[in-house]
Amino acid sequence: MKSATPAMVALDAASVRYVAHAFDYDVAISSDVGYGKAAAAALGVSEERVFKTLLARADRDFVVAIVPVNTTVSLKALASALGVKRCEMARPEDAQRVTGYVVGGISPFGQKKPLTTVVDVSALDHDTIFVSGGKRGLDIEVAPRALLS
Repeated sequence: MKSATPAMVALDAASVRYVAHAFDYDVAISSDVGYGKAAAAALGVSEERVFKTLLARADRDFVVAIVPVNTTVSLKALASALGVKRCEMARPEDAQRVTGYVVGGISPFGQKKPLTTVVDVSALDHDTIFVSGGKRGLDIEVAPRALLS
């Protein structure tokens, strides 16, 4: 890698083992596939192992939901997990402002400030999973337990 993203800097500082995978994400821009599914195809891994990082608003606070790219987040289940009445997806401009990353490249690591984070339990079904590395066209392969800690 030419330059480390804030996600990579955070992982290095925490001594977390990971592998950075760069890929061509143009297919996501030129079609309705989406960044996560484009990443899975480009990396040659199942969509169940590639997780997207989504920002939602729970009452007045922003929260992070991490789910496989072949699923959608249930806002009702997210609210239940957080013990709040309801959640709604954050606007893209809010997601970028709050996390410091562009949409399509929002990493769960190295965000501007720590946010409450909920991870889909299916992450534990895999030895490693892929999450955004902090920019479009970069995914980080990491053990799910490292993500949780």
